[in-house]
This record gives sequence, C-alpha cells and structure tokens, in this order.
Amino acid sequence: MALFKTRKRSSSPSYVSTLTIFVFIALCVFGVWMLSSKSVVPPQTQSDEDIATRTSIDTSTTNDELSASHGMAEKIAETRKDSSSSVFGDNPGQLPEDAIKSDEKHSNMESQNQHIMASMDAQLSEESSLTQKEQASVIHEAGADSDVKITEPEKAQQTVTTAAVEHEEPSIGKQQDVQGFDTKPAEEEINKEQFLEDKGGVEANPKADVLQQDPEAALKGTNSEEVSEKIEKPKVDEVEVTQKPKAEKKGRKSKKQWSTQAAQSQKENKRQQVESNSEEKLEDHEWYLCNVTANEDYIPCLDNEKAVKQLRTTRHYEHRERHCPEDPPTCLVPLPKGYRTPIEWPNSRDKIWYHNVPHKKLAEVKGHQNWVKVTGEFLTFPGGGTQFIHGALHYIDFLQQAQPSIGWGKHTRVILDVGCGVGSFGGFLFERDVITMSFAPKDEHEAQVQFALERGIPAISAVMGSQRLPFPSLVFDAIHCARCRVPWHVDGGMLLLELNRLLRPGGLFIWCATPVYQKLEEDVEIWKEMTSLTKSICWELVTINKDELNRVGAAIYRKPTSNECYNQRAHSEPPLCKDDDDPNAAWYVPLQACLHRVPVDHTERGAKWPDTWPRRLNKPPYWLNNSQTGIYGKPPAQDFAADTNRWKNVVEELSNIGITWTDVRNVMDMRSIYGGFAAALKDLPVWVFNVVTVDTPDTLPVIYERGLFGIYHDWCESFSTYPRTYDLLHADNLFSKLKDRCKLTAVMAEVDRIIRPGGKLIVRDEPSTLSEVRTLLNSLHWEILHDKIKEGVLCAKRGKWRPTAIAVS
Repeated sequence: MALFKTRKRSSSPSYVSTLTIFVFIALCVFGVWMLSSKSVVPPQTQSDEDIATRTSIDTSTTNDELSASHGMAEKIAETRKDSSSSVFGDNPGQLPEDAIKSDEKHSNMESQNQHIMASMDAQLSEESSLTQKEQASVIHEAGADSDVKITEPEKAQQTVTTAAVEHEEPSIGKQQDVQGFDTKPAEEEINKEQFLEDKGGVEANPKADVLQQDPEAALKGTNSEEVSEKIEKPKVDEVEVTQKPKAEKKGRKSKKQWSTQAAQSQKENKRQQVESNSEEKLEDHEWYLCNVTANEDYIPCLDNEKAVKQLRTTRHYEHRERHCPEDPPTCLVPLPKGYRTPIEWPNSRDKIWYHNVPHKKLAEVKGHQNWVKVTGEFLTFPGGGTQFIHGALHYIDFLQQAQPSIGWGKHTRVILDVGCGVGSFGGFLFERDVITMSFAPKDEHEAQVQFALERGIPAISAVMGSQRLPFPSLVFDAIHCARCRVPWHVDGGMLLLELNRLLRPGGLFIWCATPVYQKLEEDVEIWKEMTSLTKSICWELVTINKDELNRVGAAIYRKPTSNECYNQRAHSEPPLCKDDDDPNAAWYVPLQACLHRVPVDHTERGAKWPDTWPRRLNKPPYWLNNSQTGIYGKPPAQDFAADTNRWKNVVEELSNIGITWTDVRNVMDMRSIYGGFAAALKDLPVWVFNVVTVDTPDTLPVIYERGLFGIYHDWCESFSTYPRTYDLLHADNLFSKLKDRCKLTAVMAEVDRIIRPGGKLIVRDEPSTLSEVRTLLNSLHWEILHDKIKEGVLCAKRGKWRPTAIAVS
C-alpha cells in the first residue's frame, strides 16, 4: 500500500508534464492554423451581385507571390467600392467552398482543380486569339492531354473564382481590348495563329499570362483609366466551372479571321486621313508651273539633273536611263508658245505644226537624209532615214524581198525598232499591218521621239544601257536596227543578249549598218566581232542583201528554236543564265552577259509561233493553263474571252460619253489586263499603248501574243514620254489602287503632262475615288464631259489653262 501510494505520488508530476506538453502542442497547432488561415476568409453567403462579378482570368499565385496577391486583393477590394464589377476577382471573400475545406478532400480537389485550370486556360486563350471559337476548341483538346499539374501549396493559395464565359459576336471587339497589350501588326498575328493552328496547339497571349502570374506587376505600368478601359467587362450570367466552352469540330478552320484593334484603328485612321486629304484639300490645291531646265519638254525621270550629277560613271549610258525624283513632281509643264491643235492622222505622218515641237536642230543635222525639214510653219517628214534616204516604204519592201519569211502583217506583226529616230520606219509599217515599238534616248538628237509621237507614231524614250528594257521575254516577232549606233559587240555582247531575251525563238534580227556593207578598217573589225558573237549565241545568218537604191546593206539573223546548239558549243561564252534567272523580270533589272535557254516544252510560252494576224487577236494563247484561275476568277481561257467581250460592249458606248474618233490617234490604256480595250479598237485608225502596272499580275505576254504591244510601268513614277503626246488616256480601276502608295495630285499632274490639250481622260473607278479625281480635274480647269460617278464612269477633256505662278526650284 505504501509502495502504491509512493508510486502514485511519483507519477503525478509526470502526468501533469505530459498533459502540459499536449496542451502546448495543441495551442501551437491552433496558432499555426490561425496564421495560415489569415489569407482565407471563412465562407460567406454570396449574393447574386457577388456571383455576377466573378472573372474568368486566372490569377493564382505561387508561394513566393502570396504577399503580392494579398496586396492585390486589397486594391481590388477598394476598387469594388465604386463598381460592382471586379477586374481580377481575387477577393478572398469570393473563393469557392472547395478552397477552404479540410485536408481530407485534397485528393478529390486535385483532379477537380486540374480540370478548372484547363477550363481557365481555354477561356483565356479564347479571349486573346483572333479566331476565338476555333482556338477555344483547340485549347480544350490540347488541355486534356496537358502535363500541367497544380501543387498542393498552389491549391491552398488560389484566390480566384473561375467562370466560363461565352460572349456573343458583337462583344468580340471588347474582348480584344483585353488582349490589346500585344502591339504586333494584325498580319503577323494572323500568321502566328495560323502557324499554331497547323501545329495543333495555340499559344496564349504572353501579356495575358503576365496578368495571370502577377496582376499587380501588370498594373504598375498602367493607370486606372487605362485599366478600366482595357479590361472592364460587362456582367454575364455565371455558368458552372466544369462546363466546357462550345467548340467547333477538330481541324475546322474559321471562315473569317478576326481583326485586331490595332488593325481596325490603323484602317480607320488611314480612311480619315485620305478623306481629309481628299476633297477639302484637293479643292484648295494650288498648281504651279515646273521650274526646270527642260521647260516644256520636261520628263521627270529622264531630266533629273541632280541624280545624273551623282552618277559615278556614264560608260553604259546611265545618264540616259530613268532616275526618278524621290518626290514625284506636282507641278505642271508649260505649253510652247503658239501651240495649236495637232494635225490629224494620217496627214500628221507627213507634217506637224512647228510650234508644237519647236526644235530645228535635227532638221539642220539630218535634213539631207530626209529625216525632217522645216517648211514654213510646219515640220515635214519625207519618210527617210539614215539608211533609207529614199523613203521607208521602199526600204520595208526591200527587206521583205531579201527574206520572204518576214511576212509583214501576217507572220511578223509586232516588232521592236532600236534607235528609231523620228519613227518613220514604224510609221510606214502601219501600211503593212505591223505595229512597231520604237524607242530612242533623249539625247543630242533633239526631240526625235517627240517628233514621232506628234506624228501619231508609237515611241518611248529609252536607251540600251545598264538595265533591261521594260518588256517581257520572247515577245517580239522581229527586232530592227538601222544605224542605231549601239555597240553590240562590247561587254561580252551584253546588249545583243538583251535583244536575244526579247526575241521570239525563230524571230529575226534585222541589222542595217555600215559594218555590213562597208570595208573601212573600223567597220571590218566590228563585223568580225559581230560574226563571232552571233555564232556564239547560235544566231543563224540567214541573208545579207544590198539595197541598190539606198546603197546600203542589211544582215538578217534568226534566233534558234531549240537548245541543241547551246549544248554543242565548244566554248561556253557567253555562259548560259542561271536557272533562277527570271527572263521576264524587267523593271529596273541590271543587264547580265548570259544566254537564256529556249523553251522546248510545247506547253511553254515561246515554244510555238503565234497564229497569223489577225487570227491571233481573239484567240486565247495556247500556253494559258486552264488549271489555274484567271484575273477575274474564271479559268484563263474563259477569263480571256469574257474580257474581250466586255470591252467590245464598252467601246461601242464610248461615243455616248463624248468620244469622237476622228480626233483620236494616240491611245494609252493605263491599266491593261489582257489588252481587251485595245483589241476592241482594232478597226479604228488608232494605236493603243497597253500599260501593265508592276504591282498587278503579269499579263503583258498575253497582250503581245495577241499581236498588240505594251510596257511595264509604275504610275507612282513619271512615264518615259514627252509632254502632250496622247489623245486619249483610259484608266480602269487604277487610281483607287494608287492612292495607298502615292499622292493622287502627283498622278494627276502626270496625266496632265502626258495628254494633249483637247485630249480626253476616261476613268472607271469607285465613286469616292472618282469624286477626288473630279475635284482635281476641276482645279486643273478641265471640262467634265461625262459625270456618272455613281455608275463608276467619268470623262473629261483637257484645256490649255496653265497657272501663272512658278514653282520654287
């Protein structure tokens, strides 16, 4: 008993100590629990208003970001005093019940939270993508297999209620305001999203991810007004977290790409800028006379004295090539004193008014060769040239007799005349149903090309220098050079190789020059060089004949129709051009001394000779590929036929809008497609210069295949022609396409420069553009002949008005 008592007394302190320890541990656990629960407010009854303010943006934080999240929550709570809609929604009072339940439910929460995170990710991506429904579908499918896991601490620290929100289409723009942190251009965004679609996944907006991870940091660089403007959203009905966003079928692409706010704003700003720069400012535009040395003969891209002075060399006639001003001129070219209405064709072929092209030098230098003579108030043209003093017609017939296969007007329809002089050769070829692209430089042969155009003969100012001529390859039936003063044999035959690029396989090169028939030492040496060069490029010397009347001789060469000779050459000089050398590229392309292969596949352009004229005019080229789509959306052959029929109908109606063909000779189609407008004018005594702009599909080979001709050009630059050289300009949907690239005032100044007083302009375009054109024409004192803007047609006639003020040089 004593023992028992003693043992009891001794065990009492031990029991007390043990109890004390348990109580202490319990208090510690309770304290830790209290501390850890400070960031979690006990569940409260949530009102409908609170539920409505839940946001769909995930702002869950890591352990290291807990304090930042808590601070953010306080800021948001303050903001809610003024507004019932929450931006980031990380108010602890809005946590779901799962976030505060005991640890015994953690295993169930893990799977549920993984699904919640997948839903939130899908929703965020839906808001930040351009094609929202499709991206939502892809995100959801990708999220099911995602490796993303939520750790226990992250689950304990989540402070946001998630809601799947589905907006109607009208609210897309507001969603994009949220996404508007990314300032990349819309095109880059579309390309990026398309790439991600192809890869089978979508990358969420990186700036939106910043909001997820650190909303406070995201707000630091943004004031409160910007925040409310960019990310405040309308209230929406809450749906269950586990609901999946509606999705399209897998792999199905959106029919329309969503635009971005940046793209929309840029487009609207551009529209307003164009609008503000249009009628109000156009009406107030003040015109000046050009203050240039060339005066009434001004060609901006050929009279750029500043650019010419900066040239390092002129060895390859660089000073005669195009050098356009950085800012296209908006000044007007003055009229020569005593200018009169041009003489009509065909009388103009033989004489023109002297005061329209008041230059006597050429008559003094070349008058004895019957180029041009001064006869009272006229300049007369006997039809001669250096190599055909006794007239071009005799010379043309001489060439036909020398080589009967020429077949003027049947087999040979479109030719190139190099160094054309005053254009008599091309002018008289009209009698043989041949059209000639004549060209010569603006040089010491004063105004030679201007003489040709005033006579009603097609010509341009150009030079064989360091760049390709602005024509496609394999388009000329024949090329002619009569004493054209071009050194064909120098620089590895680079200039002759340019002619080889332009000449059809089987086409003829007609060379009438002193080395052919004279025996002077220089001529003999040049002939040897030419003989060697023509053999090396496989040109066949068909004939050498002498014209007894004119006492000249002509050598006629034929280009091969196969590559057999090229492959059998003992020496590969000149070399064959590289496979990636595009022979059709011709806009400011440097010349190279290389030889392009001949097309041999019967489906390739150039492999066959065109049908005889005029059958070739309305027959679709054999090489048009019907598996492709034409310019107007039909198969090319059908496109071609539809274009031809369209312009036949249009031309028949031109007389109703003020066009009389008796005073029209020189016509330009400023934006030609298949040459349908020119084809419709075939039976009229006019010629049409077809211009294919460099930023549209390259249909110029089709035009040449039809037996018509044309040139590449960019109307943001000056055209290579003299002032006052065209009777009619036709512009079909041209100006509306130019407004985004160049000033409309500069384009209209160029139109005013090219067209003759009394000449007419026909414009077909959208009403807003026509309104601007009309405003400018009124400021230029043109007479409006036909004003059907709502119908998309405007016709006007240029007068002789010129401003009195002179532009500052």
